[in-house]
Amino acid sequence: MTVAMVLLGGAIGAILRYLTDVAVQTKHDSVFPWGTFIVNVVGSLILGVTAAVVVVLAPPTWLLALVGTGFCGALTTFSTFGFETIRLLEEGSVLTAVSNCVASLVVGLGVCAGGFALTAAVL
Repeated sequence: MTVAMVLLGGAIGAILRYLTDVAVQTKHDSVFPWGTFIVNVVGSLILGVTAAVVVVLAPPTWLLALVGTGFCGALTTFSTFGFETIRLLEEGSVLTAVSNCVASLVVGLGVCAGGFALTAAVL
């Protein structure tokens, strides 16, 4: 059952990542990879909330497999983040590349921790 939950979550997360990235990038005329940034931040928030639910409520293990491993694993993308950052460096957009790294780390970790703390406090 765990494998099925990872597959289901992954299928939904991958499709949502693609659709979100396309929708966001078409609305911005910028070299900054907004689509990847948005999905990574949203995925970090969802993972923080999910982790709090797991710690506080101890739900069935399939929930973490579905949401944490499957959905968030497919929604977020470190490989695309890395590729886009290198592409920015190769194109000479050093400040944008550094901004992408710093913002992704700071905001991603911040929303994950904030989502965890807020969810744990509410539960």
